[in-house]
Amino acid sequence: MMKMIKAVIFDMDGLLIDSEVISYKCYKKLIESYGYSFTMDDYVKDYPGKQLKVSLQFIKEHYHLDYDIEEKFQLFHRLETQFMQEDGVALKKGAKELLQYLKNHHYQIALATSSLPSRACHILDMHHILSYFDEIICGSDVQRGKPYPDIFLKACERLNVLPSEAIVLEDSEAGIQAAYDAKVPAYCIPDLKQPGEDYVQKTQGVLTSLLDVITILENM
Repeated sequence: MMKMIKAVIFDMDGLLIDSEVISYKCYKKLIESYGYSFTMDDYVKDYPGKQLKVSLQFIKEHYHLDYDIEEKFQLFHRLETQFMQEDGVALKKGAKELLQYLKNHHYQIALATSSLPSRACHILDMHHILSYFDEIICGSDVQRGKPYPDIFLKACERLNVLPSEAIVLEDSEAGIQAAYDAKVPAYCIPDLKQPGEDYVQKTQGVLTSLLDVITILENM
């Protein structure tokens, strides 16, 4: 039996916004500039939910490349800005409806994202949803990113709730693992990849859209 839920903690990329395809394009451009091919399957296998600098270090080691992480970090953000301006980045289905429902019913709302604070705030503001969030916790606020539990523990601390009094909404296996180890009940709304069965077991359920969360809260 779950405790009375007081707070909902959102991931951002792939959960709240439809940005994973843009991230894929950025990684593809970077890796293919060194003569390697990079497919969507490659991206889905190793990248969603991870901090950018962790992924850039992984690429450097995996492909035996010699580059400055900070330089590629800046390049990635320039590429991402370019792709976002060209293609736009949409909110996921049900995002605004769920945020409005939570606000109307006096739930606390947090964002827990591997993203930079400036990027997260800009994207939320662009979609006029920044004001819904009571707390925003970014990768730079914790020592270890997802799949470690630090970011969700920090979110609970900032919201002044116990892990059992919150739920996490995630799309990635790294995020599911982080919530599981933080002992915060998690629901998965998959984006590019369905979670493996071992990760499904670590959730309260796999949903088809953010609108399903309203139904779950109504029935608690």
